[in-house]
Amino acid sequence: MTNRTVAAAPMTEPGDWLDRMLAEEALEHAGKYIDDSGFTAKVMQMLPAPIAPPAWRKPAIALLWGVAGVGLAITLPGVVVDVTREAFKLFAAKPFSLSEIAAVLAVLGMGTWTTAIVAWKRT
Repeated sequence: MTNRTVAAAPMTEPGDWLDRMLAEEALEHAGKYIDDSGFTAKVMQMLPAPIAPPAWRKPAIALLWGVAGVGLAITLPGVVVDVTREAFKLFAAKPFSLSEIAAVLAVLGMGTWTTAIVAWKRT
C-alpha cells in the first residue's frame, strides 16, 4: 500500500453555522492522516455483504399502506361526525358562565404568549 494524504477539497462558504464549523474542523485536521498499511481496507473486505430485502417487500408495504389509507378514508367521516356530535352534547348540556369563558380564554392566551416569548428568546 502507498502512503496517502488526505487533502481538503476547496469549499464554498457554507451558509449554515454548523457547516462552517465542520468545514473549519476538517481543514484543521486535513494533514493528520494516519497510515494504517491497508488495515481498514482489509477489514472492510472481510465484512459480509449487506442483506437486501426481498423484491416483494416494497410492493407489499405499499399495498398495506394503501389499504390502511382507504380504510381511514372510509371510516374517518363517520368518526368526525360522531366526535362532533358528542362534543356538542357535552358542551350543550352544561351552561357556561361568562366568567368561566373568560378564565378559559385567559389561560389559553397566557399559554400562547408564553410559548411565543420562549420561542422568540431562543432565536
